[in-house]
Amino acid sequence: MSDPHTREVDPVTGHDTTGHDWNGIKELNTPFPRLVIWALVLTFAYSVIAWVLLPAWPLGRDYTRGLWGLDQGAEAVTGYRELATERQDWLTRLTNPDLAALGSDAALMAVAMPAARRLFEDNCAACHGATGQGGPGFPVLSDETWLWSGDPEEIATTIRHGINADDPDTRLGEMPAFDWMERSDRTVLARFVAGLRDGTADAQSPAAQLFADNCVACHGEGGQGGLGVGAPSLTDRAVIYGQDPATVMETLRQGRHGVMPAWAGRLSEAEINLLALYVARLRHGAEPATQ
Repeated sequence: MSDPHTREVDPVTGHDTTGHDWNGIKELNTPFPRLVIWALVLTFAYSVIAWVLLPAWPLGRDYTRGLWGLDQGAEAVTGYRELATERQDWLTRLTNPDLAALGSDAALMAVAMPAARRLFEDNCAACHGATGQGGPGFPVLSDETWLWSGDPEEIATTIRHGINADDPDTRLGEMPAFDWMERSDRTVLARFVAGLRDGTADAQSPAAQLFADNCVACHGEGGQGGLGVGAPSLTDRAVIYGQDPATVMETLRQGRHGVMPAWAGRLSEAEINLLALYVARLRHGAEPATQ
């Protein structure tokens, strides 16, 4: 601080100068802000209090617990167990095979559907899409077209046993290859099948006879489908692989053998029922999807 007898006060700020001068620029002797000092004091006081009350110092595999004895790990485990117990309460109810009764229980569904969505996203969305919109080779789940009915019980059977899976009770649905057929006949048949979808197929053409001889046994008269045996309709817009002539030609040449894995043993019976109820709800209000 400057000598009081030679004290020099800055006329703008009212603070003393230090007496240092750099080419006419003088250094002020500005006091440290009181606000900062108090902030430092309070911060130090808080750190000491927290050090005493809360977990603070690591001790190898452990740590100081503090006077409050807080343990976030134990709190997390306790919270998880509470959630698991609560979830098990309503999940146990879903072992009931009467899915119609379960689906009509509004209170149960309000609790179960958010969990069902996560279950679907974890196990089904990779193939069928996050909203059940499907994709090339994977059927749409958000429309009204189903090979084995869209009733929850039928959906549960498909989830449980799969399609063309290694489960002894799996559903079967296979399109055989027609590579033995003359290419010219396959070309005519492919164009006819493609026309079934948009209504341009000529029922009086020679191609119609080819269709009757080779396809009607599974796909039904007019191609409306043999849904009980896993043969899809050829007259709607819910196709899996595509129904343009080139794609139908490929299907005729090499066949199709889609596989839906069996989830029995991977998911509990309650989870299978929960998924079935969720998937059955996907189609309500959904517009028929095209692929």
